Amino acid sequence: MLPDQWRRALLRAALREVGYDAVGTRNVSAATRIPARDPARGDVKLIIVDQDALDESEAPVDALIKTHGTASILIARATIAAPPGPWQRILSRPLAIDDIVAAVQSLLPLSAERRHPIDA
Repeated sequence: MLPDQWRRALLRAALREVGYDAVGTRNVSAATRIPARDPARGDVKLIIVDQDALDESEAPVDALIKTHGTASILIARATIAAPPGPWQRILSRPLAIDDIVAAVQSLLPLSAERRHPIDA
């Protein structure tokens, strides 16, 4: 979940380039509409949350992560403490898209035969 469309599109494209079937949403509400299991796409296995996409209550994102039973990465603000949550990894700004992709590859490695661009 990344509120900024350009960052979300760049991250999604970078993940798809290395083999991850990534979907991007603007906020928690939109993310709840993505099914945890989809026969055509497979299961959601990782959720990346930008701290800017969170509101005062983190309860909805905690519930989303628990419902999906997935790993999670928080992209934290540089000047504000990261909120508590079920984060497997916290990445602090400033960071590059490649830093996020590397964190995804570390948490959810793909087999050699799955490491190829999705849209090619």
